Amino acid sequence: MSRRLARETALQVLFQRDLTKEPMNTAEEVQRWAEEFVVPEPSRNFAQELVDGTIAHQDEIDQTISSFAQDWTLNRMAKVDRNVMRLAAYEILYRSDIPGRVSLNEAIELAKRFGGEESAKFVNGILDRIVDNAMKVEQKGSD
Repeated sequence: MSRRLARETALQVLFQRDLTKEPMNTAEEVQRWAEEFVVPEPSRNFAQELVDGTIAHQDEIDQTISSFAQDWTLNRMAKVDRNVMRLAAYEILYRSDIPGRVSLNEAIELAKRFGGEESAKFVNGILDRIVDNAMKVEQKGSD
């Protein structure tokens, strides 16, 4: 399974949803983008999980991103950057099966590939704080 292809597929769906602001059948969109990127079936399932989870927790994710994005509102952020961070924050906050640093590194790669010149640095700065905070919360819970 290619998790990177799955993340790219999920990002396309989340970006499109953010851009159009219209209701969509995410399963159809995941399928369409997966065909475009020639994504194998197991990776399509992972992409769907990422899309569904990110959308289900978007309010909490947006609040978290906003709290760590000093002097930036979500609306001022580039749509690609915002959706890369939403996707990674979902993984960091809600997917214990994926190490936070892995999600962070994958987000940086997505930002380099799909974002602007400063996207990777911007995304890294905010997500790094989210990962550090999540690790502190996890440590307190296990004490």
